[in-house]
Amino acid sequence: MQDKWKLATKVIHAGHIRSSSGALVTPLCQSATFVFDSAEQGGERFAGDQPGYIYTRLGNPTTAELERKMAALEGAEAAVATASGMAAVSSALLANLQHGDHLVASKAVYGCTFSLMTAQFLRFGIEVTLVDFNDQSAIKEAIKPTTKVLFCETPVNPHLDVFDLDAIAKIAQANKLVSIVDNTFMTPLLQQPLTHGIDIVVHSATKYLNGHGDVIAGVICGSNEQIEQIKYETVKDLGGVLSPHDAWLILRGLKTLDVRLARHCDNAECLAYYLLNHEKVTKVYYPGLEGHSGYPLLGTQMKRAGGVIAFELNGGMEQSLQFINSLTLFSIAVSLGDAESLIQHPASMTHSPYSEQERELAGIGESLLRISVGLESVEDLISDLEQALALV
Repeated sequence: MQDKWKLATKVIHAGHIRSSSGALVTPLCQSATFVFDSAEQGGERFAGDQPGYIYTRLGNPTTAELERKMAALEGAEAAVATASGMAAVSSALLANLQHGDHLVASKAVYGCTFSLMTAQFLRFGIEVTLVDFNDQSAIKEAIKPTTKVLFCETPVNPHLDVFDLDAIAKIAQANKLVSIVDNTFMTPLLQQPLTHGIDIVVHSATKYLNGHGDVIAGVICGSNEQIEQIKYETVKDLGGVLSPHDAWLILRGLKTLDVRLARHCDNAECLAYYLLNHEKVTKVYYPGLEGHSGYPLLGTQMKRAGGVIAFELNGGMEQSLQFINSLTLFSIAVSLGDAESLIQHPASMTHSPYSEQERELAGIGESLLRISVGLESVEDLISDLEQALALV
């Protein structure tokens, strides 16, 4: 029955198992360990011969509900929750890479993902090549005999380039590579990479999935085989496990994801068109605008364009920072997907791990600003932008 539910229904009901108490809301199982009925049962559970819980680092009833729900939303066989979005990214990658392997990734990714790939992976003998994933020939040319994984975000943080997932999946399949996509900006309600042939999907659940700015978390979705390997090897041994309380908060947040996303997208579209027509704005990056790389994929790969906008002012870094500081309704913060509208300066904030040359290659200029559009009245948001633009 659940397979036939619409996504708006799944965010509320999928994965839920009514507790013996009859509680409507998922109970919070705030326990680190679980008691066995006998020594023999304990041995059987550790051996994998009997289902059941052992220790929360290996599994927890509250966290398991979140994992079932996310698997249902992404159309995956299974999912594993992690302690952060970066724990999801690193666990998914390290489960599929080892010393001597090669990774091909998009040249613009979240700053900490970039740092993981270009600094940490070098310490472990993992080679990384960064290319433009809009250029399919560049992806193919970068692949070597030692290549094991293709990785990208789409839309890309921060300037929202959109990549063709069908094309990326075909390249991965033709070369027997594992394809991993960060779907944080879209959520499974707006984009489902697995349906386009991608192998593994990762999320920063901190963002839209939770939606209230009070949790740090991640999720990985994929096949039973992939998730079992990631969960019981990489996540278990590295320890990036989500707490039951944080899982409970995300489950609560997910119930309103469908209605929240609709407002985020509506507001973002209005702000994108407002900025597009402003004389002090030189460029707007938003997949909902004609001419953007993602626009042709609306309605096929993406249901809507999302709630994040990037744009450039017709000045330099000093003007951009002055503009940010002149805003009164927008909060200066580096996350996204919250009820509050947030604004940040990628070059000096989220993408500061990039060198100046690397930022230039990734298209992250000093005047680039990124807005996570919140749930406020769009008229109030536009008024705040207007008064700040008048001051620069």
